[in-house]
Amino acid sequence: MRDSIQSLSAIRERIAGDWQSGKAAAWDMALSGHAALDSYLDGGLRRGQLHEIFASSADDNGSAAGFAAMLALCATQPRKRTLWLRTLDAPRQGGRFNSAGLAELGGDPAAFLMAVAPDDTVLLRSAADALRCTGFGSVIIECWGSPAILDLTASRRLTLAAGQAGVTAFMLRLGAREQPSTADTRWSVQSAPSTPLEANAPGHPVLDVTLLRQRSGPAGKSWRMEWNRDQRRFQDPARNAANGNDHSAAPLSGAVVSIPAGKPVTHSWGFKRRA
Repeated sequence: MRDSIQSLSAIRERIAGDWQSGKAAAWDMALSGHAALDSYLDGGLRRGQLHEIFASSADDNGSAAGFAAMLALCATQPRKRTLWLRTLDAPRQGGRFNSAGLAELGGDPAAFLMAVAPDDTVLLRSAADALRCTGFGSVIIECWGSPAILDLTASRRLTLAAGQAGVTAFMLRLGAREQPSTADTRWSVQSAPSTPLEANAPGHPVLDVTLLRQRSGPAGKSWRMEWNRDQRRFQDPARNAANGNDHSAAPLSGAVVSIPAGKPVTHSWGFKRRA
């Protein structure tokens, strides 16, 4: 017990020291491409930090997963990879990956690695280890529900690990409630109507995102953003209004993610859009 208390105290002191010295903000910013959002974040999303993503409702779980992947594409530096971590039970709850779907978002399946943990305890331990690996640009941690092990102490460990190597952590919280954490930002995601392309083809993904919390700044603001797969960045969908498209149509459902069982990642990773 004494060792645990001493370890927790050391973590708290280390994080507090980093914040006070400005070391936690030393890593550069990742631009989303959406000018209003990046300005509100005072320059973009901070790399080397923990960011939480929640679905607005159960129907938006896929959209939240897609948002996590899009942010990872924005945050991951060239020649670095993204690791997606999830548990064995996640495919039953969240679907499976498809490499063509990832490519449709502008991602390269070869640059993504998948890892499956038997339970939430191993998931969080693996995440902390992965965040210390400088070969990764970002790590997505898919966690379903609100497991007791994901407490404030676990959050602090992830924040410290991310700051040590400058690897950005995205904690994807699905079917979960908000709880205290050391996340730099916390987001709520909901699917939104997309603008049809020529011949009434499905348009680019559009999301309504709300910044629920920002550790070092204001929060509570929402944006509607369209994902540009070619530039791998967000943009304002209003720019397409001049084309006469109707934004009042029902929104397309979001992305669906999962991990293949016993298959190569490059052949089965991605996102599926339901009709």
